[in-house]
Amino acid sequence: MNTAHVAHHFARTDREAESARLVEAVRVRTFELSCAVDRLGDAGEGEGDRDSEDLHLPNAIGTRPCHNPGDLQDRSALDRLHTRIVRCRRCPRLVAHREAAGSPPPPRHAGERYWARPLPGFGDPRARVLLVGLAPAAHGGNRTGRMFTGDRSGDWLFEALHHAGFANQPTSTDAGDGLKLRDAYITATIRCAPPLNKPLPAEIERCEPYLLEELRLLDRVRVVVGLGRIGWQAYLRTRRRLGLPRPTASPRFGHGAATEFEDGLTLLASYHPSQQNTFTGKLTRPMLRGVFHQARALLGS
Repeated sequence: MNTAHVAHHFARTDREAESARLVEAVRVRTFELSCAVDRLGDAGEGEGDRDSEDLHLPNAIGTRPCHNPGDLQDRSALDRLHTRIVRCRRCPRLVAHREAAGSPPPPRHAGERYWARPLPGFGDPRARVLLVGLAPAAHGGNRTGRMFTGDRSGDWLFEALHHAGFANQPTSTDAGDGLKLRDAYITATIRCAPPLNKPLPAEIERCEPYLLEELRLLDRVRVVVGLGRIGWQAYLRTRRRLGLPRPTASPRFGHGAATEFEDGLTLLASYHPSQQNTFTGKLTRPMLRGVFHQARALLGS
């Protein structure tokens, strides 16, 4: 190949690469604008007031146990949502706290570079079991870049998931440790580590659109596990926002308590695997395993 042909080849390659980047930029921007329109539609409306038409959901979804009866689950859409989450800086208090946590890191994590950004969900995009927690830990997920990874809560959670067949290994140490979830997906009420693990109501509200979008995209979910009262309440709230069918009885939080909905979905309550609960014995390993074996039984497999 002569010099002219080489120059022409690389020029064409550069043009193709630039074209691909532009196409992807347009796709991402279109997705962001559509989500912005959804958020504007939420303004001024109370929980449960939004008509399902606004979210392109039919008013009657029968008994199908899923969040999105239109089969809109799309791996690329989930990836684009993850990109939006990671770039979020909507809560100044949380931004400051997540970035300060590793600047500098405590002695036990000396020399480590913290993720220090919001965390997207993690797991199988075709999951039938959804876990909704509170928020990343300042020196756990906020450090490693993955939900429930690198802290004691994660040690308990993934051991229980592995015991019930939802994870390929019982440990979760870092984002590159080979952990894979099968038929399960983990998300959180808010995506940044809050001071003292206590998010403000306004911060929960600002983060809610991300959970709403996840519920719309994860269209095969049949069982939801609320990890702690806040995660449990967040699911109930976002479900009302989506205009999904009501529970068959008044929901009550308690470890192992099940709430069934008219569309066939089941919400299971679990104490959060925080050190406060595990050190005091309020939550034991058999108790946590039991919730996920209960989820497995509800799936029938």
